[in-house]
Amino acid sequence: MLLSGWGRFPRADCRVLRPANAAAVPDVLAGQGAAIARGMGRSYGDSALNPAAVIDMRGLSRLLAFDPETGLLEAEAGVVLGDIIAVFLPRGWFPPVTPGTRFVTLGGMIAADVHGKNHHGAGSIGSHIAWLDLLGADGEVRRCSPTENAELFTLTIGGMGLTGMILRCALRLMPVASGWIRQTQIAAPDLDAALAVFEANMASPYSVAWIDCLATGKALGRSLITLGDHAAPDDLPAERRAQPFAVPARRRLSVPIDAPGWALNGISVKAFNALYHARGLSALGERLVSWDSYFYPLDAVLHWNRIYGRQGFAQFQCVLPLATSRAGLQALLEAISAAGTGSFLAVLKRMGPQESALSFPMEGYTLALDFPARARPLALLERLDRIVLDHGGRFYLAKDSRMKADVLHASDPRAAAFRERREALGLVRHFSSLQSERLGL
Repeated sequence: MLLSGWGRFPRADCRVLRPANAAAVPDVLAGQGAAIARGMGRSYGDSALNPAAVIDMRGLSRLLAFDPETGLLEAEAGVVLGDIIAVFLPRGWFPPVTPGTRFVTLGGMIAADVHGKNHHGAGSIGSHIAWLDLLGADGEVRRCSPTENAELFTLTIGGMGLTGMILRCALRLMPVASGWIRQTQIAAPDLDAALAVFEANMASPYSVAWIDCLATGKALGRSLITLGDHAAPDDLPAERRAQPFAVPARRRLSVPIDAPGWALNGISVKAFNALYHARGLSALGERLVSWDSYFYPLDAVLHWNRIYGRQGFAQFQCVLPLATSRAGLQALLEAISAAGTGSFLAVLKRMGPQESALSFPMEGYTLALDFPARARPLALLERLDRIVLDHGGRFYLAKDSRMKADVLHASDPRAAAFRERREALGLVRHFSSLQSERLGL
C-alpha cells in the first residue's frame, strides 16, 4: 500500500504486515529481508517506510501491569499514548515526557526518543524507560535495560527502529494532582528577550515558544513563550476541586480535503503570524488550561497535515549548542525572513544536557519549522542545513525527510559509530528504512 509519514512526503509503495499480537511478530519477521516497524505513522518523513516490509505494530496494544506505588507501567509497544492518558490520568498519573501529539505508540516514542516541553528538566522519554524487550533478527527476544544488554538498550533508544522490533517496555509514569495546567504566557519583542525568558524560567517544568519566523529588523525573533506546571487542587476554582481530573472535552475540527497548493504562501503565512501574535498578546498572563489543550493543541484539528496540499510538507528541526544558539538562531531566522518562505508552525524550546548513542537532544535550543514540499522551500532548507552545521548543531531524525547523508554525518559523528555497531551486530541487512538507506545508517 502507499504509505508516508505525517508530512506526506515522501510516499512509497510498501508491503505491510500486521501481526495480531506480540507472539505473532517473530513469525511475521522470519524469512523477511530488511524490515522496519511502524506505529501510528507520526514520524514526519521516511523513517517508517520500507518497500520490502513494514511491520504494523498496532496489534500489540495491551497494558500488561501497573504498580501504583512506583508508577511503573508495563505495556506492549503498540499502545497509544492517548490511551495511557485516558486510563491513568484519572488515577493521578501522567507521562513524564510527551511529544506534541498523543497519537503515537510507545515503541515509536522510544525509537525516536521523543522529548517535550520539559526536556530542560526531565530529559527525553528514554530517561524514563526501565526496560524494553527487543526482538532481534535471530528470533530471540532480549530484555534490555541500563544493566542488562545495556549497549543494545542505548542503541535502541533514539535508534529509529534500526536495532530490532520493540515488543514491550516498562515506563515510569509521574504523579499529578489534577488534569489542569497552570499556564503563563509571556510576549518577547525579539530573539534576545525570548532567550532571556527561557533562561530566567529554567525552574518552570514546561516551557515552549511560538516564534514569528518572518519578523524582521528589531522584531526578529519575536515570540510568545508559554510556561506551564501541573496544577494542584488548591489552584482550581472551588467548583472543580471535588473532581480535579475532570476537564471539559475540546471541540474537534477536521481538515476534510487537501488545501490547494497556492493557499500556503509567504503572504498567507505572514498574515497568519501577525494574527497569531496579536491574539497571543490578548492572552498574556496566568490562567488554567486543560492538559489536552496545553500539550496537544494541534490534536484538536484532525488531518491538519492536509493544509499543505497534496505534495505534503517537510519539517526541519535542529538543535544548537547553548554557546552558539543565539548566533545560530539569528542566522536561521534572517535566512528564513529574507527568503519570504516562512513557517507558521515555528516552535522554539530549551533543551537540557543529554548523552546517548543517537538521540537528538543536546543542551541548547531547538527550532522546529514546517515548509511545503516544493522546490523553493526545499532549497531554503538546504541553506538552513549549512547554517546549523556552521554553528555546531544537529538534526532530529524523527522529523527528517530530505536531509543528505553528508549533512547528517558532518553534524553528528555518532551516526558513523551507530552504523558501525549495526554492522558489527549484523543488523543492517535485517532492519532498514528509506531514511536509513538515504542517510547511511
